[in-house]
Amino acid sequence: MGLTLKEVLYTFEKIEKKITYYKQFLNELDAIIGDGDHGTNLSKGFKVAKEKVKDKEFKDWGDIFRTVGMAILSNVGGASGPLYGTAFMKASMIGKEKVEINIEDFRDILKVSIDGIKMRGKSEKGDKTMLDALIPAYEEINYGIENKLSVLNTLKNSVEAARNGVEYTKFIVASKGRALYLGDKSIGHQDPGATSSLIILEVIFDTVNELRN
Repeated sequence: MGLTLKEVLYTFEKIEKKITYYKQFLNELDAIIGDGDHGTNLSKGFKVAKEKVKDKEFKDWGDIFRTVGMAILSNVGGASGPLYGTAFMKASMIGKEKVEINIEDFRDILKVSIDGIKMRGKSEKGDKTMLDALIPAYEEINYGIENKLSVLNTLKNSVEAARNGVEYTKFIVASKGRALYLGDKSIGHQDPGATSSLIILEVIFDTVNELRN
């Protein structure tokens, strides 16, 4: 994997573009079980983050993640701002003095992000949240490392696991956020937070594939 700081910035740029591309789709998902602004809020946050990191020199990728996290915390409303912001801020703490992100770093990024989201959102896997995409992705990354799979295969498997997790959210009752009040009516609808997490994971795989092939 070994993404340089320049490549990390490039990845964030691509994340912003894809989140913005899917903004309306995410809003439509959120309109069914939430406030209907998940895509708009995330797109705004990543656009601000893109401007914050533009033409700036960074000493390590922890500094990049910290800047992105602060931008999201300060500019994204609803539940997604605190959760995504917390994830990036937690990840920034393990990126001090590191100028590349390897596959082990990415595993650790997911781990601390998941822990931060659990703490902030008081949620677990199976609650119909972004964790239903992120936790399966983390488990596949860990499996790939332990079994010495190639980086691309590991990332590909993690995306597929996240995609399955998003699909799974259609069949469970929400127990967090506004969707909680829908009860059984939340069944049949995929979670927008899990969907945006999947989009980000897809971008990471596509970018590594592009840069390393």
